[in-house]
Amino acid sequence: MHASEIFPTPYVLSSVLSASTKTQLFGLGEQLHCLIIKWGFHSETYVCNALVALYTRSGKLISAEQIFSKMQFRDGVSYNSLISGLVQQGFSDRALELFNKMQRDCLKPDCITVASLLSACASVGALHKGMQLHSFAIKAGMSADIILEGSLLDLYSKCADVETAHKFFLTTETENIVLWNVMLVAYGQLNNLRDSFEIFRQMQIEGMIPNQFTYPSILRTCTSLGALYLGEQIHTHVIKTGFQLNVYVCSVLIDMYAKHGQLDIALGILRRLPENDVVSWTAMIAGYVQHDMFSEALKLFEEMEYRGIRSDNIGFSSAISACAGLRALHQGQQIHAQSHVSGFGDDISINNALISLYARCGRIQEAYLAFEKIDGKNNISWNSLVSGYAQSGYFEEALQVFVRMLRTEAEVNMFTYGSAISAAASLANIKQGQQLHAMILKTGYDSEMEASNSLITLYAKCGSISDAWREFNDMSEKNVISWNAMITGYSQHGCGMEALHLFEEMKKCGIMPNHVTFVGVLSACSHVGLVKEGLGYFESMSKVHGLVPKSEHYVNVVDLLGRTGLLNQAMEFIEEMPISADAMIWRTLLSSCVIHKNMEIGERAAQHLLELEPEDSATYVLLSNIYAVSRKWVHRDWSRKLMKDRGVKKEPGRSWIEVKNTVHAFYAGDKLHPFTNQIYEYIGDLNRRTSEIGYVQDSFNLLNESEQGQKDPTMCVHSEKLAIAFGLLSLCNNIPIRVMKNLRVCNDCHSWIKYVSKISHRSIIVRDAHRFHHFDDGVCSCRDFW
Repeated sequence: MHASEIFPTPYVLSSVLSASTKTQLFGLGEQLHCLIIKWGFHSETYVCNALVALYTRSGKLISAEQIFSKMQFRDGVSYNSLISGLVQQGFSDRALELFNKMQRDCLKPDCITVASLLSACASVGALHKGMQLHSFAIKAGMSADIILEGSLLDLYSKCADVETAHKFFLTTETENIVLWNVMLVAYGQLNNLRDSFEIFRQMQIEGMIPNQFTYPSILRTCTSLGALYLGEQIHTHVIKTGFQLNVYVCSVLIDMYAKHGQLDIALGILRRLPENDVVSWTAMIAGYVQHDMFSEALKLFEEMEYRGIRSDNIGFSSAISACAGLRALHQGQQIHAQSHVSGFGDDISINNALISLYARCGRIQEAYLAFEKIDGKNNISWNSLVSGYAQSGYFEEALQVFVRMLRTEAEVNMFTYGSAISAAASLANIKQGQQLHAMILKTGYDSEMEASNSLITLYAKCGSISDAWREFNDMSEKNVISWNAMITGYSQHGCGMEALHLFEEMKKCGIMPNHVTFVGVLSACSHVGLVKEGLGYFESMSKVHGLVPKSEHYVNVVDLLGRTGLLNQAMEFIEEMPISADAMIWRTLLSSCVIHKNMEIGERAAQHLLELEPEDSATYVLLSNIYAVSRKWVHRDWSRKLMKDRGVKKEPGRSWIEVKNTVHAFYAGDKLHPFTNQIYEYIGDLNRRTSEIGYVQDSFNLLNESEQGQKDPTMCVHSEKLAIAFGLLSLCNNIPIRVMKNLRVCNDCHSWIKYVSKISHRSIIVRDAHRFHHFDDGVCSCRDFW
């Protein structure tokens, strides 16, 4: 028409604009706007109404309001277009103000106006205004309108209570499926599964046929409440009614199965979809990330891109979270750059995932900068930084951020407390852990199972196994995580029989053990030397419980055999394993070889370690140890030279103790502490007194000496001796000495601490890299087996 130079009328122009709006060809509509101005039709009411609708639907509210304000004559359609646009874009207050202006212009609202305004009232909680509109609708004879009934029901369910909404629902024409769906959503938002299913059952009795919006409403409720078995029943209905290939329904089914760990089922639904749907794909990716299947999540994200499906913010944030889980910094940065190009640069969920990426990759400065760049930080932003620091070993920084978070208006939830507790536990900071416990009690989270599980781990890691047991025993309901935490705690404290007894109780209670359970059980057997029992439990994993052993389980079996001196059997076990032995397995074997002075097998283990992890200092130290205890001084010197030539630095031993709310850290031979003179003088006194009752220095463990057996015990003081001496000088007699160390306690220090506990009549608790040692009256809980 335009090419034929036929001049269009205002009605034709408004029709073309409406078509552009409905087909979302907004650019074409804007080009037409230029022609409208050129032709002089910009003051025509029909044309202006169509332009207002175009700009509101495309999100350009400023343009829409400018056109509206310049109109010479406004009718109901003009107001309806702008009011509905404002409501859809989240500007409900402005929509209600515009309605007041509409009334001042003496224009009567119709069903569309009232429906839009009711949505605005529901959004801002304006129940009274909504009820006034309801009264107006009744007087105007429009209350039976289907769209209006849906809007009214939505208003009452969101702003009043579900009982009021249900009463209104009973007064409506129940043949309207939209109203049934709204009631399902209302009960779902209250997590009321029983009434949701009652509504669904009543629908079927009334002969109502569910549509594509019915099933997602009730499926979301099943998902949020963990009611997978009921969700599976709804899935059966979905298939019976022919919605099994509906994209909208399937996206919610995928989300439900993925969140409940049924990832194979979720993937099967995704693969059967007749069309590519970004919501379904991102739900599957998010499910993989939730269950720590990070590689699978990234593969699916890459496949989604290959298929030409443009990711949404959920897809990008999930993919970045997967990179965080894999510590794949470069790939995560690339995906973040893609999200910027796709227009999601300011999306808070993506930026929160970026914080986790940097923090978990140890890039603390970048994590903090990413955090500071976020406008309107939410609790997830704070949680990302706290948990990221804690998971990357920056425990003190995690607690500092947590304290800063408390000063803001951000909501501190159980996830936040869990991350802070984890940081306090890793630092063995029992005072801070007790403060966190008090906060949990104050905020009412103490009744949650997750809180108790975290506290069990906290007290166990801080050396107070009795407090861990008290927390466990007071739980009204326990899950597998609760049992695992207590079993692992007992194992770490050398309470092997208690751990195994608890494992048997767990099975009697009908709790199915998982992989984590058996790590604790096998470790317990290892710490108390129960070889036969440990091998039996290991065999039962696959034969009784259907669990495929992982690397950590093989490590525990090697440790079990090695500690008891069965080194040949341990070597045979490694050679017959269905998986390749990793560095941890060989390191465990090498440690046992040092204890039992088996140089032949030790050298074989060291050779594998040097190939797998040539830059790990522990291998060279252990190899040097085995040569030292075998009096192979030339070989010992060779191993040290090899370490030096390769530029490998030995990790320094570090011990710390908390005294009067301050953590005091010490290194071997440390002389930087303000009380250095008093500490060394006291150690000298302890050495003299322990020697009098039988302590003899084990010089083979002093690896830093230049010539074997030539140094006085006071010349090389390991960090745990300094920390214990400071604790004895600083703490009251009734307070146990709690010392934490980053490395394994050597034989000499272990023997020395036993004698010190005897002469001082003090309880000394030491946590090293392997376990807890409880020293009392000259005896250690490990029975010299660690």
